[in-house]
Amino acid sequence: MSVQPVRNADLIVINGRVLTMDSTRPTAEAVAVVDGLIAAVGDNATVEALRGPDTKIIDARGGSVVPGFIEAHMHLFSGAAELAHLQLAGVSGLDALREAVLAYAAARPNQRMLVGQGADYTILGSERVTRHHLDAILPDRAFIMAAPDHHTYWANTKALEMADVLHGRELTPGNEIVMGDDGLAEGELRENEAFNPVLKLAGEERVRLGLSTGGEPDPVPEGDERAGDRAIMRRGLDWCARHGITSIQNMDGNFYQLELLSEVQAEGDLICRVQIPFHYKNFMTPDALDKASVMAERYDGDWLSSGLVKMFYDGVLDSWTAVMIEPYADRPDWVGEPLFSPEEFKRIATEIDRRGLQIAVHSIGDGATRAVLDGYEAAAKVNGKRDSRHRVEHVELTTASDIQRFVDLGVIASMQPPHPPGAMSFPLEPTVSRIGRQRWPYAYPTRTLIEAGAHVVFASDWPVAPIDPIEGMQAAMLRKPWAEDMPDQSVSLHQALAGYTVEGAYAEFKEDRKGQLKPGYFGDLVVLSADIEATDPAVLHQVRPVTTICGGRVSYQA
Repeated sequence: MSVQPVRNADLIVINGRVLTMDSTRPTAEAVAVVDGLIAAVGDNATVEALRGPDTKIIDARGGSVVPGFIEAHMHLFSGAAELAHLQLAGVSGLDALREAVLAYAAARPNQRMLVGQGADYTILGSERVTRHHLDAILPDRAFIMAAPDHHTYWANTKALEMADVLHGRELTPGNEIVMGDDGLAEGELRENEAFNPVLKLAGEERVRLGLSTGGEPDPVPEGDERAGDRAIMRRGLDWCARHGITSIQNMDGNFYQLELLSEVQAEGDLICRVQIPFHYKNFMTPDALDKASVMAERYDGDWLSSGLVKMFYDGVLDSWTAVMIEPYADRPDWVGEPLFSPEEFKRIATEIDRRGLQIAVHSIGDGATRAVLDGYEAAAKVNGKRDSRHRVEHVELTTASDIQRFVDLGVIASMQPPHPPGAMSFPLEPTVSRIGRQRWPYAYPTRTLIEAGAHVVFASDWPVAPIDPIEGMQAAMLRKPWAEDMPDQSVSLHQALAGYTVEGAYAEFKEDRKGQLKPGYFGDLVVLSADIEATDPAVLHQVRPVTTICGGRVSYQA
């Protein structure tokens, strides 16, 4: 029994299969919370001794009770806004796409720009989507749809004309408006500079500022506009809570997001703990990092914090914008264009590290992963080695020689179990052929990194993939090699749960207060509908959060 002398508990969970993630006491039956902190973990009888007349009792009915899930890579503001968009995940073929788009359009006759999400790269089979396909569906209203990874969008002619990109425009490296033989845009827009002009017409520019530019809205929203943005944030927080999430490590940000969340907190509605980064873009100069330092100083609480700098080094595999060491298997003259040169990234990483800030870099290709590791190594040589816990986001490809560098440099691998093709909803093609068989052994190398001794944290990258941590755990456990002679990258239940709890806390430098159920830690926990240790992994997705508790307060109740 783990207990601290306390007054009567505010909340007690009983009859649970408690998985504490605390190695000194891995299991229990009950948990008590006082003043937002865990006061006791133990058997039912001992914990119920803390029951008082006003104690809220939650009966887990034999279901698992686990630490609140920590979603270590997601996009809160834009993801919440996208809940209102046309959802195209699972739609396949032109006829099905037409039916979905026309129904959505008919229900919104006055909407200036119609936006779809989750359109697979192979939604039309082997044929790549063009504006002509979309024109055949909706010729007289502007329409744009995003790939699941949000690095590629497809727009119809009306949308391209309205955004003044039908004839193309000059972009910086790593961004592309795909042009046709007729000198006009084909409709495929790769990376932010290409599709932002079109998305701006949807009237949701503010929700994407933390991702697209890292800047602030001008003019600053007031009144109903600002209240509307707070409502979007609440929608996202509610969506997280219903999936058992109690902590969010957001991967885009600006002061405006922090201010909105601070206002939500003041109104008593901040039901998840949120970290918001400063987003350093390749058009910025190092003095822009002054803003990152101010964000870190001003927001340093247990509910709302900063202290992180997010960057992108490359794009994604499916649009050939990820940076490779050797050429793509299906494009032998191309390795991708980095958003920063290797030397430029070293300089920026060194300056961020000098300020004592944490760095998280989107890195998909093995060339990008190596360059980011090189930058972290250079920073440590200049500034001296410290417990920096810099991160590489995604690590979809790496090499045998770079695996050990994660361990040696103390770099966190931030990985998304739903992302490997075939693991959940993303199809095998075109990604696996684009990677090439010779690179498969070190593609999405989750178990390889864990067994090497690296810290591996799990996330969804919502809205790129479904936010559900339980589905993410299932994907991590059931993942199959792409060929019999390839390494098995699946993980155990305990490893999967650790990726969404203790490793998430470590990534935030808060392993001393969350990610485990033990006295003195935050009262962040989730009651599940069944015992996950007794559940066949094949049906793990059927286990649902029944009650989410954050800071001792029920944030979701089924």
